[in-house]
Amino acid sequence: MKKPPVSLQLFSLRTLTKDDFAAAIAPLASHGYAGVETAGYGNLDAAGAAAAIKAAGLACSGQHVSIAALRGDFNKVVCEAHLLGTTNIIVPYFPREMLATAAAARELGRELNELGARLHAHGLQLHYHNHDHEVRTVEGRLILDWMLDVSAPQNLLCQADVYWLHTAGKNPVDFIREQGRRIKLMHFKDEKEIGLGPVDFAPIFDAADSVGALEWQVLEIEKYNHEPLESIRLSIEQFKKWGRC
Repeated sequence: MKKPPVSLQLFSLRTLTKDDFAAAIAPLASHGYAGVETAGYGNLDAAGAAAAIKAAGLACSGQHVSIAALRGDFNKVVCEAHLLGTTNIIVPYFPREMLATAAAARELGRELNELGARLHAHGLQLHYHNHDHEVRTVEGRLILDWMLDVSAPQNLLCQADVYWLHTAGKNPVDFIREQGRRIKLMHFKDEKEIGLGPVDFAPIFDAADSVGALEWQVLEIEKYNHEPLESIRLSIEQFKKWGRC
């Protein structure tokens, strides 16, 4: 079975993109990356980033966009997504202290459902990216479950981050099977480079393949044993050894 293409979450190159976004992403295609997931545009604006991504021979697999941006400048978010050629808008974070109760989680879920419906009308899809705190139990259920239960799947998908699931004590395999086709983008991350930490990737791959909904495998490296560009190269080389690209 053909594997989904591999993208790099550009937070992995944050120390480089802030000074020269275009130069930082230029070698990615030669390593085997098919796309990038943006987290801001470094020293460029959206138009400049779109041009740099195209010049590097890459696609934009998605954008991490704060909920503040969606609330305050919705039309700009839509325009930039169309400019970059992506259909995926991902809310990357919501503060831990603001998700302390089931009621708070449900309130956020309802807001994301509304935002997702508005994005859907523009041909865009909203996703929520988990950290560890959304995977803790409040009032008998996971916070993320409270959020997703009050939203329609067509309005809100889940970008599962396997490292944060593992860190929170939630088996990523169980989570993937529970959420099923709601996971179309997945963050593959480990303690440092891919394959050098505690995450057991083989059963995660099996679970994602069995569901069959995954559209992009998104690698992210937050901590390094090497310089960032070497770390991202080593990580995709490990993916190649595993037959994932």
